[in-house]
Amino acid sequence: MGLFSQVVPPDELLPAARKIAREIADNTSAISTALSRQMIWKMLTSNHPMDSHYLESKALDYMFASDDAKEGTASFMEKRPAMFKMGPSKDMPDYYPWWEDPEFPEK
Repeated sequence: MGLFSQVVPPDELLPAARKIAREIADNTSAISTALSRQMIWKMLTSNHPMDSHYLESKALDYMFASDDAKEGTASFMEKRPAMFKMGPSKDMPDYYPWWEDPEFPEK
């Protein structure tokens, strides 16, 4: 039913998970991964699902127009590994960070 991609013996679980993680890291835009990760963590406490929808839509608009999206498409069409150049330290969207850290009272 698509719930699992594979079943491995217990002693092969960690190596199999690491192999999948390495494939994702090697074949995914770093900025896309960073945005996705921040959305997952920061939207856990969202007041409404539409908050997440609006933010995801902004992120998709930003990423679809990015150089990494163009590179991803070109690499797919040319049947070659992608060479993503954007990075979280320099290419995050102008609305990032979108959250406000809570104030903690001093004791």
